[in-house]
Amino acid sequence: MPSAAARRRQLYRLLGRLPPRRRRIAVRSLGEERRPGYVLERLVLDLNSLEPVPAYFVRPPEGRGPWPAVLYNHSHGGNCVLGKDELLRGREYLSTPPYADQLAAMGCAVLAIDAWAFGERRGRTESAIFKEMLWRGRVMWGMMVYDSLRAADYLRSRPDVDAGRIATLGMSMGSSMAQWVAALDERIRVCVDICCLTEYEALVEAQGLDLHGIYYYVPAQLEHFSAGEINALVAPRPHLGLAGRLDPLTPAVGLDRIDRHLRRVYASLGAAKAWRLKRYDVAHQETPAMRAEVVAFLRRWL
Repeated sequence: MPSAAARRRQLYRLLGRLPPRRRRIAVRSLGEERRPGYVLERLVLDLNSLEPVPAYFVRPPEGRGPWPAVLYNHSHGGNCVLGKDELLRGREYLSTPPYADQLAAMGCAVLAIDAWAFGERRGRTESAIFKEMLWRGRVMWGMMVYDSLRAADYLRSRPDVDAGRIATLGMSMGSSMAQWVAALDERIRVCVDICCLTEYEALVEAQGLDLHGIYYYVPAQLEHFSAGEINALVAPRPHLGLAGRLDPLTPAVGLDRIDRHLRRVYASLGAAKAWRLKRYDVAHQETPAMRAEVVAFLRRWL
């Protein structure tokens, strides 16, 4: 049986040709502003050497840290304009308040970047980016995950962040990103995924592949990893999954498979209480009850 480290290397190799991880991350500050409840820093990060990555860093209004931090992964939702602004403004399918307000009030710092094709990085379609990357030996999801991993590296480099207490969190596309980042980077302390925990074969069986954009698909992935096996790489670290029973993106039979698998994995590592899956009678949305679960989970484990 390959070790978890070997499986992480195998998963990372599926992500196509990626830039080196050890490059220094250059940072350009565009200024900061004090808002009710937090301070907002506007940044441009050189994460991948291919294009600049606009980012927001939110910190509590008082003190100098070091604070626990959350890498916030924005969703898709068919809106390429919003991107990282979801952190500040929220979304129609997210509960309130926006996560910038919520997390800063808890004493956490937060980092959010624009993913490829979103926010200030928009202009080309997902399809155009995917096709060009395919020609050049790259995988779009691979480059998106790479940027998020490098964003976590940047968080650790900040003196006002407690590098030993970093979580990753997201809804929908951001949920998938949280799972992959936590699976690939064992220094991530806590993973919270909302409404996109999907067993891939169950999605195939439900004829749900077109519910995701083309960015989501990694060549040959199913030959090597199920979603349960990817998420097993998060163990034994705390992981909260939240899902809607009426959400077509998360077929119930697939959630059952993942839950059974992760219960076994976490129990075998003596960490049964660190894995938690909760389901709600909603579709693709975060309810106030789900938000309360997120807050309680982060308070407990981060």
